[in-house]
Amino acid sequence: MKLFYGEKMEFEADIGLEIHARITSAKTKLFSSSAIGFGAEQNSQINVVDLALPGTLPVLNEFCLGQAILTGLSMGATINRRTVFERKNYFYPDLPQGYQISQNEDPIVLGGFLNIKLEDGSEKKINLHRIHVEQDTGKAMHDPERGVSFIDFNRAGAPLMEIVTMPEIKSPEEAGAFIKKLRTILRYIGTCDGNMDEGHFRVDVNISVRVPGEKLGTRAEVKNLNSVRFVQQAIVYEIKRQISLIESGKNVDQETRLFDEKSCSTRVMRDKENAHDYRYFPDPDLYPIIVSEEYIMDIAKGMQELPEQKAARFVKEFEITEYDAAVLTEDKDFADFFEAAVIELPSRSEKSCKLIANWIIGELFGHLNRYGLRISESKISPENIARLVCEILSGNISGAAAKEVFAGMWETGDSPGSVIKRKGLAQVSSREELSSMIDRVLAEEPEQVQKFLSGKEKIFGYLVGQAMKASKGKGNPHVIQEIMKEKLGKMRSAL
Repeated sequence: MKLFYGEKMEFEADIGLEIHARITSAKTKLFSSSAIGFGAEQNSQINVVDLALPGTLPVLNEFCLGQAILTGLSMGATINRRTVFERKNYFYPDLPQGYQISQNEDPIVLGGFLNIKLEDGSEKKINLHRIHVEQDTGKAMHDPERGVSFIDFNRAGAPLMEIVTMPEIKSPEEAGAFIKKLRTILRYIGTCDGNMDEGHFRVDVNISVRVPGEKLGTRAEVKNLNSVRFVQQAIVYEIKRQISLIESGKNVDQETRLFDEKSCSTRVMRDKENAHDYRYFPDPDLYPIIVSEEYIMDIAKGMQELPEQKAARFVKEFEITEYDAAVLTEDKDFADFFEAAVIELPSRSEKSCKLIANWIIGELFGHLNRYGLRISESKISPENIARLVCEILSGNISGAAAKEVFAGMWETGDSPGSVIKRKGLAQVSSREELSSMIDRVLAEEPEQVQKFLSGKEKIFGYLVGQAMKASKGKGNPHVIQEIMKEKLGKMRSAL
């Protein structure tokens, strides 16, 4: 159990997450035919249904329901065979209807779980409460200089899955691990792109604290967090704030709060409503939906390989380490890139697969992070990563030269062969050429040669280094070592 310490007592936290995930591949909104592309001109993707004009009726986008079912199946959940859409009544400027079409009593998905891995290597099971489908609201936009506010309704009616956990998360670390694992799975199965910077994956956090053994404390909800870091910072602040209130004899109010990114603190937005405050009732314009077993089975047949399954396969099939497999399968695009590179190898071996993993995790990820790019934006293709590894294994380039070749590939997108030729980086492996070079080195280093012949074996490394220097780093180190051993061996035999 993770404990948090105040000045007088120790506490534990109870944390639940409500994650709003924009449903991917839905070309239109949940109940209208409007498009839902990101970045469109304000109020350019709306119609009469989105604006709730009198006489309009919602028509369900069935695909969105299927995506929620697929999400539930991937997490071991139960699919409700009868599901109902209800009106969640509240008034806010960005909600044109005065209610949100959502689900309450009969959501499409019940239960489910995710196993998360923590930094110390331990695992924990986090149970889900439910997954339901609902429409998004519009977006309020404020202009403080002019003292006016505007509403962009492009987002209004966009299809969301709300994924709700049980209050079983006990620390910021566990919350972060759960969010990362969930995003990875949704991206793998294609039900949400997980893009937090585009508002497609938003997190509400419910936090309460209590003395261990006592009943659950009063919770505060922090709304609309769009990064894992902000979620963790909000949790840290709220735990400290609530502990301070309790220890000073004050009450923790049930309220909705907003997170201030600059001060890493939260502030009151409004009193927190309970379910009865929303006056839920079945939407009279939408019939209850009966989900057949055949429909569920058809969706199950199309399920993608999940991250843990893919990682296990990578270890078995490509003989890479469990650590490398875990890193590569953290994102579906990473895993697909690695597998595409391995397929391009003319002959696959444990060493070649390991080298591909090393170059992707090391150099490629490093460059992507440095320039803030996604792997889909990389100029270096999987095919060229495989070719680079082949150049290394064939002895055509040295390890040092390979980094220079990679840099040239990154800049131009050229194949490694083109970069090697243009920069003259091909490794010298000719025994005749290297033998002549080594003879010159031995002739120029008589004192060091004598030290080696007298028994100082460490001098061998120095002599090899001098030969590499004489070759300007292009000499094949393995061939140089072989020739050097042969020549020094003959000298020692002649004594």
